[in-house]
Amino acid sequence: MRKLLLATTAVLAMCGASQAAIISNLGVDPTSATGTFQHSVFGATFEDQYTFQLVGGPQFFTIASATNVFPRTTDFISNFVGAVFTTGADGIVNNADDVLVLGPATAFGCPFQSFCQGLAGSAVLNAGSYYLEITGVGGGTSGYGGNIATFAVPGPTAGSFSIGGLLALLK
Repeated sequence: MRKLLLATTAVLAMCGASQAAIISNLGVDPTSATGTFQHSVFGATFEDQYTFQLVGGPQFFTIASATNVFPRTTDFISNFVGAVFTTGADGIVNNADDVLVLGPATAFGCPFQSFCQGLAGSAVLNAGSYYLEITGVGGGTSGYGGNIATFAVPGPTAGSFSIGGLLALLK
């Protein structure tokens, strides 16, 4: 009887309304062609991670965005938020040594489309292992799609280049 009770508890725990998972590995130096993702979350609380690596560099300009276009108001995603983290020294996703490097970005209404919400952000990142984390509470048949695009920034960092250009203009 005790084993049956433990098995039932385990099954119920796995069937809960919350989802947390590494959804996809977007690979090395994802571009707009290779960094696309999508996930149907339906009416569940979710915490999704999309892993990627930046190799070479020295730095990469990174843009990440996600959008939920929904036909009914019941498909709205509440608390729709995205952020990019490093995986820390241990390389493990979503634990104590991860460092926030972009965001968090909270979803906003799309400017020219009703029943649409999106989030986006950009940053200059060093070579390393990262993940985009998207969280929220799905409604109805909700889902989202998005993209991570990166490209190497050659030479000095983008910030020092901009400051150097500004100083040259002041002389």
